[in-house]
Amino acid sequence: MSTAPTSTSSPETLLAASSEAVSSEAASSEAAPAPAAPGAGGEQPAHSRHARRFGLPVATALVMGNIIGGGIFLLPASVAPFGTISLVAFGILTLGAIALALVFGRLAHRLPRTGGPYVYARAAFGDFAGFLAAWSYWITAWVSNAALAVAAVGYLDVLVPIHDSKAATIGAALLIQWLPALANLAGTRYVGAVQIVATVLKFVPLLLVAIGGFLFFDSANLGPFQATGGSALGAVSASAAILLFSYLGVESAAVSAGEVRDPRRNVGRATVLGTLGAATLYLLGTLSVFGTVAHDKLVTSTAPFSDAVNVMFGGSWGGAAVACMALVSMVGALNGWTLLSAQAPYAAARDGLFPKVFTVKRRGVPTVGVLVTVVLASLLTVYNYTAGTKGVFEILVLVTTFTATVPYLLSTAAQIYFLLSGQSEKVSRARLVRDGVLALAAFGFSLWLVAGSGYAAVYQGVLFLFAGVLVYAAMAARKGRAAATAG
Repeated sequence: MSTAPTSTSSPETLLAASSEAVSSEAASSEAAPAPAAPGAGGEQPAHSRHARRFGLPVATALVMGNIIGGGIFLLPASVAPFGTISLVAFGILTLGAIALALVFGRLAHRLPRTGGPYVYARAAFGDFAGFLAAWSYWITAWVSNAALAVAAVGYLDVLVPIHDSKAATIGAALLIQWLPALANLAGTRYVGAVQIVATVLKFVPLLLVAIGGFLFFDSANLGPFQATGGSALGAVSASAAILLFSYLGVESAAVSAGEVRDPRRNVGRATVLGTLGAATLYLLGTLSVFGTVAHDKLVTSTAPFSDAVNVMFGGSWGGAAVACMALVSMVGALNGWTLLSAQAPYAAARDGLFPKVFTVKRRGVPTVGVLVTVVLASLLTVYNYTAGTKGVFEILVLVTTFTATVPYLLSTAAQIYFLLSGQSEKVSRARLVRDGVLALAAFGFSLWLVAGSGYAAVYQGVLFLFAGVLVYAAMAARKGRAAATAG
């Protein structure tokens, strides 16, 4: 990968340098990781058998696996109190997610480099915007990992009761986080293998419930269209706020573009295919559970898919089966998110915006980024259990929804900048209009995500971002001193 320009470079220079990086990466062989930037110590040689570029199937699985974590197993019960109007919110969110996916596909075609939103924001608006994108995305990743681990422990408890022992609960949560981290440290070859296996194992049973449930569908179970008072728009927005976290991950292939084979072609396709697949499973699964479990029971359910399986086949074995599915799903999501959480700081560190140690790579994986991420997520997990601050932890999860919208907003704004500044590729006017409409739709969708996060989450998220400004100031000062010394 070519080294990105310094902070004094103009957007046009950044685009030119990015084009050179594209040419370099596109020429890499299938088995080779992206070449190291100068000073990015620790890259494995191109012939390393542990590093391998992702093809379209693995990239698609990465997107689907990261979007569909453990949330789908709780979503039907979470939105049931609003009534079936929540399906309208699902539809709106799906359209917005697809718009984002298409925009990321176009941006990845222009700048197919590891880093995703960071690369796009920096190319359009300079170092500070790029840093904010990388910083906020990094926060999103490791806090989400902690949330997934805590949720996974709840399903593990169904199989192996551990809730009476706090030490066992904490140990299980840490083990669930560190196993995917070890798979990442083994190399991108093993990350892809784990992702494919996890995706297959979780989608087969989920599809069985989502499709098989319609054989037992009873419209009487759906309950009222709008179960809460107030306006329909308010009900849609309220249910959408719960569903927002479930669609994070549409940018997964773009963030790892440097590790995707033929990224100009495959990143966009994987992003759209992964988002469509996840959205289809979300909608089918939720509607199926709505129609098989009575509404008054669903609103109080803690395991809606288990209840649906019990209705479909009788008995009480559904809880254990769904617990296994949830564990596989969340371990697969942790596997993918661990990789993504290391990619953003790696790309920023290459350009001197994160500490240089984040550029260390082994077997195609930014090892320091993986280790720092899993340590931070582990500390947050331990704090959550020992302090007993469930409400604080839930706020932090909502913060991830807000922090994820920062790179989304910057990425869509970058696409609008490229289109309006005349730096777009030579395509037809119709294509330019279509790209512009998609970018505006994705930008509006991202603003809606901010509003849906709630005041408390936005407040906490802004504090996280301001803490990052201090880090940027320190890194910018170091770059300035280095430039003055060199001059």
